[in-house]
Amino acid sequence: MDETHYNFKGLFSYISTVISWTVFVLLMIIGVLLIYYYISLQLYKTKGEKFEPVFSIYTIISQSMEPNISVLDAVVNVKVNDAKKDVEVNDVITFISNWKVNYGLTVTHRVVGTQILDDGSLCYLTRGDNNPQNDEGCVKESNIIGVVKAVIPGLGKLQNFLASKFGWLAIVVVPALYVLIKDIIKIIKMINNDNKNEKEKSLELDKSDSEKSKNKDLEKKKELEKAYLDIKKIKSKKK
Repeated sequence: MDETHYNFKGLFSYISTVISWTVFVLLMIIGVLLIYYYISLQLYKTKGEKFEPVFSIYTIISQSMEPNISVLDAVVNVKVNDAKKDVEVNDVITFISNWKVNYGLTVTHRVVGTQILDDGSLCYLTRGDNNPQNDEGCVKESNIIGVVKAVIPGLGKLQNFLASKFGWLAIVVVPALYVLIKDIIKIIKMINNDNKNEKEKSLELDKSDSEKSKNKDLEKKKELEKAYLDIKKIKSKKK
């Protein structure tokens, strides 16, 4: 019974530690993202449209890149400094569209070819992996946001979940309360242990005082017995 209780207690402690570290890491990631977002926002306010972050993340909202990139996957882009060196055919890029239908919107498609314009500049032909034909027109270097270097499956779902009231409650408030309650439990345990130690010390002192009192009583008793024997000897000599 004791061994089972001990194993259960150890397992609970291990699970609690894992949850605590997971919550801590999640809060750290959220904190870093918030700081990055805040800094990016301030830089954008200062520099305006000229501000181009080194890294950018976009959530896919169409099926044009399936099955390689699905709806609500997130793509991580790295800024393009020189398109001739950084962008190659078969790369996936994120760019600002100049099509008539969705002019000015952000699109993530694959580079399928290049084209030289009349002014001698290089332009990129793109197409969604799930589309039967190339995109309208071509993408100029100035419209390229970045080259996709990583795909995070389903991150958009988490983003939508966090945007909801329940998601914010579940991801931020609940873990924070868990950490707070755990710390309170630790403090209560420390207080109980201190009280227990004080009681044990008090009992030890009482026990020590009791033993001292008994020893004193025994000494007095011995002194009285000795005095009685001395008196008895004196009386016997007088006789």
